[in-house]
Amino acid sequence: MKRIVLLLLLTAVWLHALPQGIETAIKHLGIPKSDLSIYIKEAGESDRVVASLNATNTRTPASVIKVLTTYAAVLELGFDYRWPTQFYRSGRIKKGVLYGDLIVKGFGDPTLDWEDVEEIAAQIRAKGIRKITGNIVIDRSYFKVGTQNSSHFDQHPHSPYNAMPDAMMFNERVSTICVAPNKNSVTKKYPDGSYVIHNQLKRVNKPCRGRYSWPQVKVDDSKAVSEVWLKGKISKRCGNRNICKVITKPYKSFYYALKDALKQEGVTVKGTMRLKRVPKNAQILFTHYSQPLEKIISKTAKKSNNLYARHLLLFLGAKRYGAPATLKKGRRAVAEILREHHAFGSDTLKIDNGSGLSRTAKLSAKILADMLDNAYERYGMRWMRTLSIAGVDGTIKRRFRGTVVKNRAWMKTGTLKRVKNIAGYVKSREGRYYTAVIIVNTKKGRWKAAKLEDEIIQWLVRYKGRGVKPASLPKTEKSAPIAVSGNTMQKEHYYVQAVRLSTPPPESYLSSVRSFGFPFTVEKDDGYKVLIGPYSDETEARKVLEKVRSHINAHAFLVHHTQEGAAKLY
Repeated sequence: MKRIVLLLLLTAVWLHALPQGIETAIKHLGIPKSDLSIYIKEAGESDRVVASLNATNTRTPASVIKVLTTYAAVLELGFDYRWPTQFYRSGRIKKGVLYGDLIVKGFGDPTLDWEDVEEIAAQIRAKGIRKITGNIVIDRSYFKVGTQNSSHFDQHPHSPYNAMPDAMMFNERVSTICVAPNKNSVTKKYPDGSYVIHNQLKRVNKPCRGRYSWPQVKVDDSKAVSEVWLKGKISKRCGNRNICKVITKPYKSFYYALKDALKQEGVTVKGTMRLKRVPKNAQILFTHYSQPLEKIISKTAKKSNNLYARHLLLFLGAKRYGAPATLKKGRRAVAEILREHHAFGSDTLKIDNGSGLSRTAKLSAKILADMLDNAYERYGMRWMRTLSIAGVDGTIKRRFRGTVVKNRAWMKTGTLKRVKNIAGYVKSREGRYYTAVIIVNTKKGRWKAAKLEDEIIQWLVRYKGRGVKPASLPKTEKSAPIAVSGNTMQKEHYYVQAVRLSTPPPESYLSSVRSFGFPFTVEKDDGYKVLIGPYSDETEARKVLEKVRSHINAHAFLVHHTQEGAAKLY
């Protein structure tokens, strides 16, 4: 008992262990440790921890929580999934005339834009339709999200990051007004009769800076037709200005865009827009598909797109528990998916809307690190590249340009008032990959928090150590590996890890492994791993890996065991 108490005390010390380099950076920048959560470890299955401070404390995550949403989407749908938008007709087509309605069923594709509409209009024409006698009917019932345009999270309700989701999304709910001061021109980028512009700008012959460089914008979206006022003085010397605001309903914008695109294709529409469900007797014309999910989650993470994250969460809820999608279903779906794939335990997680634009969302650095480790083990670089790459793209394109971190970190950032967070992966000069989570909720200034994070990440790139293993129970009190097929673990060999489970693998699963004649071992180590092998030759092991991926588990991978430890291979 005394030994166990001692080990618990050692574990408590380990949970607040920081290398001298990180201690120095914290002291230099003057951020209280109580405002910080840090958890850095070797990536993947290694239990070597480099730094740990308040790792299990829950804090406001801001946009770093997006990775839980995007990863859940990959686990449930796959990288290659494409969002559908379905098109139906309610009447017959005769001699180029559709005697009835054109019906559109939205499933929440957040990427649908003007280019898609042009393609859709061409497909409608390709069906032999030149005239539609009825209406354009839009079914947006797949999401149950109300009619608000904005989340009103802050004092900028019409900024794009405040856009609310909708099953019939278009142009991310953003309307673009083009202002050309030198031509005294104000126009809509795309045809849209759902809002009007009142141009009250006064052109002046002043330098294009300060209050003369940008119009004042006022939006009133409380009426059936939204109104936008452009006010103030603007310099004639200014170049073109694009004003991007949340102004109107996306399904209205989609209707006007589609109607205009059809006109360009020589297809006339006699009726107007109607909102209702797809009739039972409607006949499918075609289905339009989005880009692959891999591109969608990449934009979600790299550009920190709140709307995309909201849509992913809602869509997962509907896929799991049926339409209509709701926040409650989405929250439950994300947590359940992550638990099923052992990417999340029973810790406290409040995901709210999945985007991080929230003061109620909460998680710990350890929760985030566990999920990142799971993704690293399962998908490796394919997953990592969906995050911002240091000095290359996304929210850390400029942040690490010209530093040792460039091309050595794959991260997601998160920023709110008094919140500055970063999480992801870092590759050291030694070639080791680390999972790194730094969460800062402080009143000391976001610039200080960003500076601290930058110093820690640069220190990690230069780090040459291996971290330490957390205190564990004495060997006599640990469960020994379970030798299922008579093989014991050997050094200097290759194994194929077929699966990792939180409970002992069922006999039915082990029987399927035996049916292929593979020798295997079940090892208990923070769960249960089914390891096929050993094989002394990597080429032989990779041939077995191909068979395992084809017949047992597509996510299996190779493990190289040496006297120094185990390394995951792809």
